[in-house]
Amino acid sequence: MLNTNNILETINMVEKEHFDVRTITMGLSLFGCIRATAKETATAVYDLVCKRAQKLVETGEKLSIQYGVPIVNKRVSVTPASLICANFPGEELLVAKALDNAGKAVGVDFLGGYSALVHKQMTAFERSFINSIPEVLATTDILCSSVNIGSTRAGINMDAVALMGKIIKQTAGLTADRDGFGCAKLVTFCNAVEDNPFMAGAFHGVGEGDAVISVGVSGPGVVHNALKHHPDADLTEVAEIIKKTAFKITRVGQLIADKASEALGVSKGIVDLSLAPTPLIGDSVGHILEEIGLGQVGTHGTIACLALLNDAVKKGGIMASSRVGGLSGAFIPVSEDAGMIDAVSSGCLNYEKLEAMTSVCSVGIDMVAVPGDTSAETISAMIADEAAIGMVNNKTTAVRVIPVPNKTVGDVVHFGGLLGSAPIIAVNKSSSAKLIGRGGRIPAPIHGNKN
Repeated sequence: MLNTNNILETINMVEKEHFDVRTITMGLSLFGCIRATAKETATAVYDLVCKRAQKLVETGEKLSIQYGVPIVNKRVSVTPASLICANFPGEELLVAKALDNAGKAVGVDFLGGYSALVHKQMTAFERSFINSIPEVLATTDILCSSVNIGSTRAGINMDAVALMGKIIKQTAGLTADRDGFGCAKLVTFCNAVEDNPFMAGAFHGVGEGDAVISVGVSGPGVVHNALKHHPDADLTEVAEIIKKTAFKITRVGQLIADKASEALGVSKGIVDLSLAPTPLIGDSVGHILEEIGLGQVGTHGTIACLALLNDAVKKGGIMASSRVGGLSGAFIPVSEDAGMIDAVSSGCLNYEKLEAMTSVCSVGIDMVAVPGDTSAETISAMIADEAAIGMVNNKTTAVRVIPVPNKTVGDVVHFGGLLGSAPIIAVNKSSSAKLIGRGGRIPAPIHGNKN
């Protein structure tokens, strides 16, 4: 039976607290598209995406109207494209263009999966694929890319880490006219998950079926507002409030996921209950942490607050759905969060504190703008640090850092839309070149060797 109070509560969440379903993502397997040549494969890829995802946007819009909940993005993720391009190294751009064109033809916001999995070693075709990423991101519009360079079980592939520092610099250079925007579509992972519906790191894992629907929900504003009504609650009560709110948010996401998969005739995937912020005032993870008790994000106690928030979100969401997956927790992208932007601008939040926060959040160094003269070796070292946090703690970590050409600390870069704007953050000037130059592999931790 429908409860009037629940209906009114959901309406209030949407109208006043910026609650939305952040994305419906259709994951598609491309293995059936592999042909003898790059051109034939590209044609098959284009046809498959257009056929399977042709009603995705329309379905999302209908469900948004039917249930009164904004569905902000409709997206597609595909099998890691390096596997599809294995037979024709050097011609990857043909498949990349086909994916980009197919995504635009069906009207989705982004298409993810121009990805490679090299967490242990790299084959020759995977190296060729990764080397194609800068040109691909500079010449496509909605295609997103990711590379997994480490895992708790395999360790960290430092040869791939060294290469990714160069790739990020090249991507920034090729998109210098857009303030290095290509790097906003590129994520370097440790412990990447196969069912992530959020961009830019989404791909359709090799263990997935032909087609699935996954939903990513978001509600920082809802959580923030719930805490405002309990200013004197102790931290145990704060955790309970967050858990109950996450439960409500996830139930809405579960409903949308069920109805979307039914309407599109594809399998049900997962609900990712991550608190993904936007630049809008009132939709900030940073402001939640401040509501819990911080003067500003970055001060002492920040990591404790974030750990509480992340854990409570997961506990609440896991009770609301039997198919929770993806990343699920709290995101801390600097450019996409008004509270984080303010904290960096005031000097309260620096790179080192942000890095420490990633040990307890859902992802890692996300949408962080750094000076354009930051070296490739320094970027590789940033990736290595994040990968080490993920590897040792058996969690997903990632780096989406943007070395903005011709800009330095004190400047601000504007990406627009959900990607927001970011103050350029200072990085340590001491060299890590010798470390990165050693190559090889950082071995897996002892607790990774279990069976």
